[in-house]
Amino acid sequence: MTLVLLIIHLFVTLALIGVVLIQRSEGGGLGIGSSQGMGGLMSGRGTANLLTRTTAVLGAVFFVMSLSLALLNRGSSLGGGRSLLDAPAATAPAPVAPVAPSKVPTN
Repeated sequence: MTLVLLIIHLFVTLALIGVVLIQRSEGGGLGIGSSQGMGGLMSGRGTANLLTRTTAVLGAVFFVMSLSLALLNRGSSLGGGRSLLDAPAATAPAPVAPVAPSKVPTN
């Protein structure tokens, strides 16, 4: 179940990024070209409202899914629920003495 939620969360994240990048910084909607080039399908104001609502819905879904994934995985970490900071410090291996180079007979 967690894997399915994680995949859906990835798609919601990509959709949210796409919707935010499409918007204009002035709030005019569809930053890719002007609204006149759309053939009168939607007005600039209607596009801005649609993108604003889509951003709000995707943001809320992202927030809820992030919380649900965090709650589902809170006890199943790799360390058995312990923090990495609770683990004992790793001891360094003993230094190895350097090996003397072998002499190659010369002719």
